[in-house]
Amino acid sequence: MKPLAGKIALVTGAARGIGRGIALVLAEQGATVALNDLPGDDHRIAAAEVVASTVGAGGFFAADVTDETQVAGLFAAVHARYGHLDILVNNAGTSQPKDIFTASLDDWNRIMTTNLTSCFLCSKAAMEIMAPQKSGRIVNISSVVAEQGALYGHVHYAASKSGMLGFTKTLARTAAPLGITANTVAPGIIDTELLQNTHGTTTTASLAQNVPLGLGTVRDVGLAVAFLCGEGGRYITGSTLDINGGLYLR
Repeated sequence: MKPLAGKIALVTGAARGIGRGIALVLAEQGATVALNDLPGDDHRIAAAEVVASTVGAGGFFAADVTDETQVAGLFAAVHARYGHLDILVNNAGTSQPKDIFTASLDDWNRIMTTNLTSCFLCSKAAMEIMAPQKSGRIVNISSVVAEQGALYGHVHYAASKSGMLGFTKTLARTAAPLGITANTVAPGIIDTELLQNTHGTTTTASLAQNVPLGLGTVRDVGLAVAFLCGEGGRYITGSTLDINGGLYLR
């Protein structure tokens, strides 16, 4: 039997990049995966491709996870279809190459809302489903910059990802008596479309030279998430699992 057989998982921001990689690995290991991303034809098409290539995929649920009303609708829809929720992966996020001088308050609020507020809203909704079950796994996708700091601006991105660590540790304490774990996966430099668009080919190649194991893949991140959601993660909570190829060593 596959390690996650019978599990229902919801992955936010699952249309592309790391979210897509996580969804594919969870489904590969037996989970039924509900994929979430923003409403819109481009995201729907990309997510549909994930569903088509994923064995056991649970369908696409469009919602803006920064909007409390849409989040409530998202979790109600998933719960209505499957009757339970075992895994939540808070992956939805974005970045912007601005430093303290160039980032406006609007820039700051947008990144914090997309990356951190969405994590709060979705975790809250998931806890309301998981608590009566007395079981569940929540995995928040942070970043190496949460500990190391960003090298090229991204001041609001680094702040949002660092905030996720404190949020996860505190959530883990609340969730533990309910049989629910909460952990963070902190990827390093992962080869994605977002990385290329944010840093460009030249800067990305330069960054890769500083990583002992080179650029990571979305599958590397997916496997880490699957570990925390499986039997091996039963006794792990409030932790941060670094997936960075040796870029940052604690």
